[in-house]
Amino acid sequence: MSSPSRPTSRLTDRAGTSASVASVTGNAASALRIGILGAACIAPMALIKPAKRNDEVVVAAVAARDVSRARAFAAKHGIARVHASYETLIADADLDAIYNPLPNSLHGRWTRAALASGKHVLCEKPFTANAAEASEIAELAAKSGRVVMEAFHYYYHPLAARIRQIIASDELGKLERVEATLCYPLPKFSDIRYNYSLAGGATMDAGCYAVHMARTFGGATPEVVSAQAKLQDRQIDRAMTAEFAGGHTGRVHCSMWSSDLLQISAKVVGDQGELRVLNPVMPQFFHRLSVRSADGTRVERFSRRASYAYQLDAFAAAVLRGEPVTTTSEDAVENMTVIDAIYRAAGLPLREPS
Repeated sequence: MSSPSRPTSRLTDRAGTSASVASVTGNAASALRIGILGAACIAPMALIKPAKRNDEVVVAAVAARDVSRARAFAAKHGIARVHASYETLIADADLDAIYNPLPNSLHGRWTRAALASGKHVLCEKPFTANAAEASEIAELAAKSGRVVMEAFHYYYHPLAARIRQIIASDELGKLERVEATLCYPLPKFSDIRYNYSLAGGATMDAGCYAVHMARTFGGATPEVVSAQAKLQDRQIDRAMTAEFAGGHTGRVHCSMWSSDLLQISAKVVGDQGELRVLNPVMPQFFHRLSVRSADGTRVERFSRRASYAYQLDAFAAAVLRGEPVTTTSEDAVENMTVIDAIYRAAGLPLREPS
C-alpha cells in the first residue's frame, strides 16, 4: 500500500474543476483512504459518519454517474475529490480502498474492477447478483491478496457477538430451530429494489440479512426445502418465506411490502433453552436480547454505538494490520447460494449481473 497523503481543503474533480469544502471527512494524515462508488443514500450512515469518528479512515473521493450530483454530495459531506467516472475513481492511485454501494447487479462488476486496480473493497450486501458471480469474485479476491468484505454490519456489533457466544456455550443445549425475520415497508414501487434488471427483490435486499443470520446463528449453511413468494410482478418478490432443514430446522421471512410492516428479529431454540432478539440488524436504534434456559430468564442490552462503526473498525484493522474479517467473499458465496436456492424453490428466476 502506498503511503497515504494528507487530504486537502479543496474539492477537486478529475474533470479539472474545483470548489471550496468546509471540512474533509477523516482525521488522520496516515489513514486508510476510501473512495465511494456512487452518491448512494446509504453511504452517509454506513461509511461517512463512522469515518468522522475513526482516526484510521479518510473518505477521500466519490464518483457518480452524474458528476454534478457527485460534486453536491462531496460538498455536503466534506469529501476532498470528485471523479467524473467510476473508472477514474478506481484508478486513483491516492486511494487504498473502494466502498461499493451500487445497485445489486453492479456489485460484482465494480468489485472486480477495484480488485484489478489493486484496491481493497468494502461491498454492500448482497455481495453479487447470484452465487456463480460470487464464486468468481471470491476467486479473484483470493488471488489478489486484497481485503474484500461484505457489509453485513450487524455481525460486528457486540450484540451479534454475544448471541454467537451464548449459542457456542451450549446454554441452549442442542440446536433445534433458527428463525430470522426482516420486514420493512417500501411502498415506492419505482425504487431500484423492485427492479429485476438491477437484481432487486425482497430476498436480495431484506432477505440477505435474514439468510445470513440463519446461517450465522445456526452454524451451518441450511438446505432450502420450500419457499413461497408474494410478487410485485412476475419476477420480483415483495415478500418471501423459506423453510430450512439440516441438523436443525429453520425459517426466514422477509418483505419490502406486506402485512408485516416492520419486523426485525431472530429466534434460536435449543432443547435446553431459547434465545430471542429484537432488532439484531441495527441495535443502535433499539434492541432486546432475552434468554431462557436452565440458568433462568434474563434480558441483556448492549452498546448503542452504531453497527456501521464496528464494521468500519474491522475493515480498517484488516487492511492496515492484517486482522481477520468474517464476512469474507467465501462467506458471501455461501449466502448467495442459499438466496439462489430460495428463488429456485419459489419458482422465480435467479438475479443476473449487469
